[in-house]
Amino acid sequence: MPGPERCPDIVLREARASDVDAVTHLLMQTYRTTWAPMLRPEVAAAFASGERTRAYVQAHWPEFVVAVPIASDDDIVGMVHVVGDFIDALHVTPSQQRRGVGALLLAHAEAKMRSLGHPLARLETDTFNVQSRAFYIRCGYCEVATYPDEAWDSGFTTVLLTKAL
Repeated sequence: MPGPERCPDIVLREARASDVDAVTHLLMQTYRTTWAPMLRPEVAAAFASGERTRAYVQAHWPEFVVAVPIASDDDIVGMVHVVGDFIDALHVTPSQQRRGVGALLLAHAEAKMRSLGHPLARLETDTFNVQSRAFYIRCGYCEVATYPDEAWDSGFTTVLLTKAL
């Protein structure tokens, strides 16, 4: 499993109101590189403006933890959003993927859930996202269910993964 030791130049901190633009930009980067190429054109057009992404960030930023380089506290390279026993979002900027930033964020999320007494961590990804699925499996998650992505009306099939904490 990738470990936090792979990115000693990255630290985690709670998100701040001043991070809204940077986190929105990060999520739009991962949207453009991962999801947009897979979407039907009419669905891609609905998300391309970033309005839905910005609304999500504005509503939930106080719940986010962000990854930043030690040298630049404002340069957000990753984020995680935990709600109860569910990882609602975990994103790493494409240029920083495969360095251990995701593993650092995931370990933080799991520790938080464990500290709240949750015996199980849950998260979702999409069947087409083989990189994400492989990452979570390497980190000890098991795929336990699939179902249509009705929440985002993407036409994708969602995969539910769980891990005992």
